[in-house]
Amino acid sequence: MKFTKTKLEGVVIIEPDVFGDNRGFFMESWNKKKMLEAGLDYDFVQDNHSKSTVKGTLRGIHFQKGDKAQAKLVRCVKGSVLDVAVDLRRNSPTFKQWVGVELSEENKKQLLIPRGFGHGFVTLTDDVEFLYKADNYYAPEADAGVRWNDPEIGVEWGIENPVLSEKDKKNPFLKDCKELF
Repeated sequence: MKFTKTKLEGVVIIEPDVFGDNRGFFMESWNKKKMLEAGLDYDFVQDNHSKSTVKGTLRGIHFQKGDKAQAKLVRCVKGSVLDVAVDLRRNSPTFKQWVGVELSEENKKQLLIPRGFGHGFVTLTDDVEFLYKADNYYAPEADAGVRWNDPEIGVEWGIENPVLSEKDKKNPFLKDCKELF
């Protein structure tokens, strides 16, 4: 596995070794020993799988508050997405900054997003399937989000009118978020 640090401390792009032949391919998508050797110590407890049927679907910017916060290891197994991590740690030198990485079934890249970050993605193709591991269980009472088009953050999604859930349409702007990290 190849580990590439980003401008946001703790956010890491992971590129697995892929072994392919005329039958298809094999890869390790998770290897605790290799992660530990890279200084990444996570105990993932939940796997999630989402499907988005229409290109331009935007999910995010999501996070869980307090002691229910989650680190995530995300990847796209069908189609392609622009995946985004946003630093929501108020005392961080990179507070409100974001990184975006294209994740696809072709490039097989993954993004590791630590606790303290918001997460979202926009689909670049139809019929996207997206997987992620989380190091804490989903807790509805801790569920939170920031508006996808918050001007203080300025994520360049590459889309003007995304397909959004009702929940994501109503997420507050950063200036109105009481509980961050």
